[in-house]
Amino acid sequence: MSLRHFLTTQDYSRAEIDALLEHAAAFKRSPRGQQLAGKSVALLFFNPSMRTRTSFELGAFHLGGHAIVLSPGKDAWPIEFRPNVVMDGEAEEHIAEVARVLSRYVDLIAVRAFPKFQDWSVDREDAVIKAFAQHATVPVINMETITHPCQELAHALALKERFGDLTGRKYVLTWTYHPKPLNTAVANSALLIATKMGMNVTLLCPTPDYVLDERYMVYGEQNAKENGGSLTISHNIEEAYRGADVVYAKSWGALPFFGRWEAEKPIRDAHKHFIVDEAKMALTHNGVFSHCLPLRRNIKATDAVMDSPACIAIDEAENRLHVQKAVMASLIAQR
Repeated sequence: MSLRHFLTTQDYSRAEIDALLEHAAAFKRSPRGQQLAGKSVALLFFNPSMRTRTSFELGAFHLGGHAIVLSPGKDAWPIEFRPNVVMDGEAEEHIAEVARVLSRYVDLIAVRAFPKFQDWSVDREDAVIKAFAQHATVPVINMETITHPCQELAHALALKERFGDLTGRKYVLTWTYHPKPLNTAVANSALLIATKMGMNVTLLCPTPDYVLDERYMVYGEQNAKENGGSLTISHNIEEAYRGADVVYAKSWGALPFFGRWEAEKPIRDAHKHFIVDEAKMALTHNGVFSHCLPLRRNIKATDAVMDSPACIAIDEAENRLHVQKAVMASLIAQR
């Protein structure tokens, strides 16, 4: 059997995604097990984490496994990812050695590595996670790079818990203001999973500059076609919110301004009214609200929205623990 990684949900069929969600739901009902007994996972964090690190470490422990946390450049040697390079800079070792050595120590490798935010044509290649997958001889898991597939599963599980079948539900993925330009990873992933689940997805953003990378828009169209949903783009707040079953908020930087954030700042600052508030949620069809967290209150969403019964962000965050178990257990079982 060829080596299977978990880098993006686009590599997984709808049936495989449904199976992972069912597996995660089972772990939620019965949290402990021995699926990782005697197994280990290396968790490499090139960027900060709270929910991801906690849920992966605890998930491995709950299933009888052991997690080792590494922060390259801090408590581990800096790593070079470029091929055929003269290593006369900061990096002390190459990914070709790192991935192969770790593969001899552990049974799974999980990686969190954000874009550099300088050149989207470079960042969109997702070089770090792809290099691990290329050189590792054990399964590699994406803990967030330019997509966040584990967050996708936790989000989908929370929605299924609330609605059951998601086909045909109106889903609004809305951009929100943030004082800093942020990664598009969660927005890319929300678009992928919502269309894969057959929902009628509206991408709501201030201007065409904030439309996501064409690759994810094309994937979204394909997913919608295959699963009975739809994908539209809107810049009209009231039109997008009206009748929505789900509102998912995320801030992200405009790709045409990648690396030129001062030029983008006036556009971002002019659209602070995209905040999710009570008036907008009142336009929905008794819709639920969620966010991947962390969330800046009264910047992305108001206190009233976050503290309302319609907010399922905490449920989604809890589900990270269960879906991570499902992913790790399934990869171990396939080996």
